[in-house]
Amino acid sequence: MIRKILLLVLIVYGIGTPVSAQSPQPPNIIWLMAEDISTDLGCYDFPDVRTPNLDQLAAEGIRFENAFITNPICSPSRSAMMVGAHQVKTNTHHHRSNRDVPLSAPYLPFTQLLREAGYTTILGHHGVMGKGRKTDVNFKHEPLGTWDGKTNFGLFDKYDTFTVADEPFFAQIQLNVTHRGDWWEEISQQSPDRHDPAAVTLPPYLADHPVVRADWARYLDQLEYMDREVGMIRRELTDKGLADNTIIIFIGDNGRCNIRGKGYLHDPGLHIPLIIFDPRDTEAGPRVQSEVVSATDITATVLDYAGARLPDFLTGTPIFGEGFDREVVYAARDLWDEVEDRSRAITSDRWKYIRNDLPEVPFDAHQAYLEFYRPAVHIMRELNAGGKLLPLQALFFSATKPAEELYNLIEDPYELNNLAADPHYAEQLHEFRRMTAQFDEEMEPVDDTYRPVSAKAVEVLHYIREFHPELHRRMLNGEEIGYKMAAGLYHENTQKSE
Repeated sequence: MIRKILLLVLIVYGIGTPVSAQSPQPPNIIWLMAEDISTDLGCYDFPDVRTPNLDQLAAEGIRFENAFITNPICSPSRSAMMVGAHQVKTNTHHHRSNRDVPLSAPYLPFTQLLREAGYTTILGHHGVMGKGRKTDVNFKHEPLGTWDGKTNFGLFDKYDTFTVADEPFFAQIQLNVTHRGDWWEEISQQSPDRHDPAAVTLPPYLADHPVVRADWARYLDQLEYMDREVGMIRRELTDKGLADNTIIIFIGDNGRCNIRGKGYLHDPGLHIPLIIFDPRDTEAGPRVQSEVVSATDITATVLDYAGARLPDFLTGTPIFGEGFDREVVYAARDLWDEVEDRSRAITSDRWKYIRNDLPEVPFDAHQAYLEFYRPAVHIMRELNAGGKLLPLQALFFSATKPAEELYNLIEDPYELNNLAADPHYAEQLHEFRRMTAQFDEEMEPVDDTYRPVSAKAVEVLHYIREFHPELHRRMLNGEEIGYKMAAGLYHENTQKSE
C-alpha cells in the first residue's frame, strides 16, 4: 500500500518520469527557401513541371494558395522575414543598402529569439548547390556568431549540418539553383528528363519565340533539380531519426526571374508557394488553405512553433494562432540596384492594387544586372520595336508605367486588364487607395538612413558593350553569356590598367 501511494506521488509531481512525459519535446524546424520562384510547382497545377517531392510534402501537409511576400526583390524580402517586420518599417527596403547600419531598437533577427528559446540555429546544407548559405539582408550582420545588435551581429550558430545533438534546431536552407546563374545551361543539359522547348506552355504575356521557349524550359529544369534537393533533405532526416519531430516549411523568397516576376509587384513577383508539413499533425489527407498569408506571418509562425517570445514589433502573426484573419498583404518596391523606384501594392485573395509613385520609371528600366539574365527581355524588345508583339505583351515595354493598377485576380489571373480607369470599379479603387495610404502611415520607416551600394553590374555592362561588342551582340540575341564571366573580364581589364 505504501509503495502504491509513493508511486502515485511520483506520477503526480513528475518525479522520476521521462522528460518526454513531463513536457513535449520542442520540434525541430527546417525552413527551405527556394530562390526566385513563383507558385511554379506541380501541386499548384503549374503546367509541364514535375515536382514529386514537393507534391508529396503538400499532400502530407498544408498547401497555402494565397501566400505573398512584402517585396519582390531578394534582400528587402529576406530582411522582412529575418526580422518578422515589414522591411519599410525597419528601413531595410532598399536593395543591398544600409549593410553597415545596425537594426534600430527594438528590432532583432528572429534567430536570436529562437536561441533565447533554446534552439541551435543552422544556416545552409552540405548537400545542396552552393551549400545554401545566403543571408542577404539589409542591416549590419554576420552569417555566424552571437548577437547583441551593438557589437555582435551573428545571425546563426553553425553551418550546413543538423544532428540529434543540435536538437531542438532551426535550419534555414537556401535552394539557389532556381536563382539566375551561370549554371543554368549545365543543369539543364544534365537533367534526367530535359524539357523540350517546343512543348512548354508559356504565359500569354510572353512572346512565343524559340529563345523565350528555350529559356522557359531551362527554368523548369532548375525547378526539378531543386525538387530533388528537397527529397534528399527529407531522406537525410529519416536516416538520422529526425523526421518524426521536424517541421518543414517550404517557400520562395520572391517570384521567378522573368518578365513581370522578380522585381515587380504583379502576381509572378509577389505570389509564392508556401507548404508547411508538421509530422506531429495527425489530421489525415492533404489540406489546402485559402487564407491570405504574408511572409512575415511565416516568421511569427516559426517563433510560435518554437514556443519563443513574440515581440510587439512583429508585423506578422502566427498562421495557426487563434483569430488569424489577414485580409491583405501590403508590398513595396523601392531601390533595385541602380534603378530608383517607389511603388506600393495591396493584394487580397481577389484583388491587386498597385500605386506607382514614379510612373516615369518604366517596367523595362534596362537594369544592368538583368541585361545578363533575361533573354526574353532582349528578344521581346526587338519584337516590340518591330511592332510584332501582342498589345498585352507590349505593355511591359511602354515608356511609362500607369500611375495606378487594379486587377480582379479571379477573372484576370494574369493581370492583363487594368481596371483602374474603369468607372465601374471606382468604389474598389477608392478603398484600396485609402488602405494603401493607411499602410504607408503605419509602416513609416523608423529612421531615414540611406546608404546604397553601387551596382557593379553597371560598369561591367558598359565594359562589355565597349570592349566586347561580339559578346554584347550575343546577349541581344538572347544568349546568357554569364555575368560571372563578364565580371571576370571586367576585373581583369581593370587590374591591367592600374
